[in-house]
Amino acid sequence: MSSFKNLLFVFADQMRAFDMGCAGNSEIRTPNFDRLAGAGVNFTHALVNSPVCTPSRGTILTGRYPIRHGAVANDLPLGDCRTVADVLKEQGYSTGYIGKWHLDGIPRDKFTPPGARRRGFDYWAAYNCSHEYFREDKYYLDSPVPEQVSGYEPEVQTDLAREFLRENRDGPFALYLSWGPPHDPYPDVPERYRELYRESGITARPNVEVPGRTAMARRLDYDRSIADYYAAISALDTEMGRLLDCLEDLGLAESTLVVFTSDHGDMLWSHGMLKKQVPWDEAVRVPLLMRLPGVIAPGSQSAALASAVDLVPTVLEFLGVEHDGQDMDGSSLTPCLAGDGGPESVLLMDLMKADESADQDIPEWRAIRTRDYLYAETVGRAPWMLFDLDQDPFQMRNVVDMPGYAEIQADLVRILGSKLKDARDPFVPGVQLVERMGLGPLWRERERVQSGAVATGGGSGASDARIAFAASDG
Repeated sequence: MSSFKNLLFVFADQMRAFDMGCAGNSEIRTPNFDRLAGAGVNFTHALVNSPVCTPSRGTILTGRYPIRHGAVANDLPLGDCRTVADVLKEQGYSTGYIGKWHLDGIPRDKFTPPGARRRGFDYWAAYNCSHEYFREDKYYLDSPVPEQVSGYEPEVQTDLAREFLRENRDGPFALYLSWGPPHDPYPDVPERYRELYRESGITARPNVEVPGRTAMARRLDYDRSIADYYAAISALDTEMGRLLDCLEDLGLAESTLVVFTSDHGDMLWSHGMLKKQVPWDEAVRVPLLMRLPGVIAPGSQSAALASAVDLVPTVLEFLGVEHDGQDMDGSSLTPCLAGDGGPESVLLMDLMKADESADQDIPEWRAIRTRDYLYAETVGRAPWMLFDLDQDPFQMRNVVDMPGYAEIQADLVRILGSKLKDARDPFVPGVQLVERMGLGPLWRERERVQSGAVATGGGSGASDARIAFAASDG
């Protein structure tokens, strides 16, 4: 048996921090997420650095900001950098990845073959990007012919995860499981979970505005979409329970670090918006639960400003794996469990005006988040928003450039500038950024595919597109 701890890292897609019982939401049913929090630590103010799928997923796996791992927008591939799986594989771990990947460029239904493009993961039951939760032919193993499966996607993925745990029980193992929900389409949830919220009233957050500003917001029913979002989370909660039970049945609960988080949140009608790619809390705050018996005290809470760049160094320290942290932008959160306050500020960003930000005509932005304030600028260092989080926790009163906040704003401008310098971020329009990074050809190919001009297929690269497809949001 290895002296290293095992890792089960589970993340949802587009799940907000607020929508669990352990987060104080009494209207949603999440007994197993609550069980996980009760047995470990709940980071109550966890953030993602870039609230959109591909950039955030790259950060979760590398500990780097998107501008340093290269996947600066949806459907751009992860650059040439080490992942957590690369590090763990070198230490003898059996590594596995199940679910949505979204780090291999275009087309979205492409086959990612065994080898370097799987970024250190050996076992593979994944697809690049899809949110068709009852589709039967989406998984790729080691053949370009997709596997035929049936049932609700998170249930199938959890079955595969349980099988991986059984087959690798002698360890050490590191399994990353990426569930697609509660990312829209919101109604695509088994009916038994939708029924849980059929008649129950759901209290809207104070900043909810309907009708919304986006075309999607005008098409969807407000009450039903939130109820279905809750239903999807309850469905995931059931699957989390199955995973925790499996670890206990196999005698692995004491030796396995369990992590649960999300790649970003969902505005879900707050400020009249849906989805993500903006700096408000609904898009950037995510759940972050960790359990490691004997190391993490049960029922712990930390209000530290944890963020996605911190996940890799934190995981490696908990597992007892030494590494050179110089290639990462984050730092371990383990001191926070001993009372350390954690980071004083977090850098947030959207590097490319595309997808949701293009739909809402929001230019590229950067932001700094402290315990007390959220400050954001749009490209060109133009002040955009400043919220006093103590006085305005739902971020409804923008006080940017107001005289009473001049000194505070000046300090936040300085902090943001320092963070941008450390991240080597030139803060230029996205179309200029991709050219500077040598990603121009990939970006233009991505735009052609998104426009429907190019087709997809099961090929191994962006140029393998064969037949037209309609791309969805990431």
